[in-house]
Amino acid sequence: RAIVGALVALSIISLVLSLVRVEEVTLPPTVKYGMVFDAGSSHTSLFVYEWDSDKENDTGVVSQTLSCDVQGQGISSYASNPPEAGNSLRECLDKALQVVPAEKQRDIPAYLGATAGMRLLREQNSSATEQVLAEVAKTMQEYPVAFKGARILTGEEEGAYGWITINYLLDSFTKYSPKARTWLRPEAANIFGALDLGGASTQITFMPEGSVLSQNEASEFTLYGYSYNIYTHSYLCYGQNEMLKRLAKELIVSWGARDFTHAQKLSYWPEQRHAGSLKLVCLRGRGNEKTQSENYTVTLEGRGNASGCRAALRNLFNFSACGQSQDCTFDGVYQPPLRGQFIAFSAFYYNFKFLNLTEGQPLAVVREAIEAFCTRSWEDLSSSYPEENPKRLPKYCANANYILTLLLDAYKFNETSWNNIIFQMKAGSADVGWTLGYMLNLTNMIPPQAPARLKGHRPSLWAAAITFIILTLVLGLAALLL
Repeated sequence: RAIVGALVALSIISLVLSLVRVEEVTLPPTVKYGMVFDAGSSHTSLFVYEWDSDKENDTGVVSQTLSCDVQGQGISSYASNPPEAGNSLRECLDKALQVVPAEKQRDIPAYLGATAGMRLLREQNSSATEQVLAEVAKTMQEYPVAFKGARILTGEEEGAYGWITINYLLDSFTKYSPKARTWLRPEAANIFGALDLGGASTQITFMPEGSVLSQNEASEFTLYGYSYNIYTHSYLCYGQNEMLKRLAKELIVSWGARDFTHAQKLSYWPEQRHAGSLKLVCLRGRGNEKTQSENYTVTLEGRGNASGCRAALRNLFNFSACGQSQDCTFDGVYQPPLRGQFIAFSAFYYNFKFLNLTEGQPLAVVREAIEAFCTRSWEDLSSSYPEENPKRLPKYCANANYILTLLLDAYKFNETSWNNIIFQMKAGSADVGWTLGYMLNLTNMIPPQAPARLKGHRPSLWAAAITFIILTLVLGLAALLL
């Protein structure tokens, strides 16, 4: 009878244990939030992100909860009235608090990063720059968030964080394979480069074939257990807005006039008259950029001559500074040979989207489309795009030709490598830009070590199994004693 009791006990124990399945622990997720202001040269945007805290070391788990465009121009435009720079952020901060639960607000890290507009202002007026940053910091500290600082990013940081954002969202760094039950690293060829065009600067970032020879353009990151040596360079004064101002200056100088009456033969806006005051901040020196402020009241009248426009645009670049070097863009700046595919975002994307050129068209088709657009009359354009901002519409011709000049002549894309450029503004649910990469870096969301796949047992199943085991042992022991 004792032997039978023991065998019964062992059988029940074996049966219970066979029911216990090893699987992932599924605990209720703890959602975390983060917010970043992108204080650009022409406008400011706020991005709110959220993620599950138990997946902080995974890729692709961050989602964009809110995107809010601040009314008005960039914070650098408030140099003469710094308090208004802070006040301009309030509407978007209010909207952010509406999407973040009240109990989470005190823990949400809040950042403000300023880019090329503030870098230019700092060169002109460092005192006003500090006052503007102080005012935006003061405003953000009035809200129930964990304010982490307002600072000016370097151009290289802007480029590198944009590169991190792209490859994080596209799972280029690491990807979990359910079949292999482990994390796999995609091939290095699957790492995307980043092309960013803003109002005051442009950035190019990619992972070259070999090492980066110039330390000024080299950045190194250790992400998920792998090292990445990337090339990144930022060109201040080569954003699209500063380009238009510099082009205006170039035309004035080339025609020896203080107005645009004599510059009409090379003008670049399709038959549109526009009067206004241009503050020319960026003036090209001999291979270097310098800042200088001059005021001109100008009248622009375009002829729609795309080839003449590109000829004038090329004068904005100092290509002769490279000599015979192949690893050089312009102004004597080193750049290794291009490698892999590139995501072109910000103004690269918006200008080409307006012209319906973001579908991967061949370079010849792109050129023809830009030529055709530039030759259209102003009456035709204004009637075809009645909802487009009348101040922005005349600039698409110049902007599109500038993009061609920058990508082909400066960055050295050609007929073949042009097909490696993808014009894209979103990846998954998030906007492409430097803000996500910036937050990921400052919150340590991307670890230097390779991520581990934690396994466990379902807590409810374990409790039931232990209860059955204890009861079975008691019954078996009782049977043995009897």
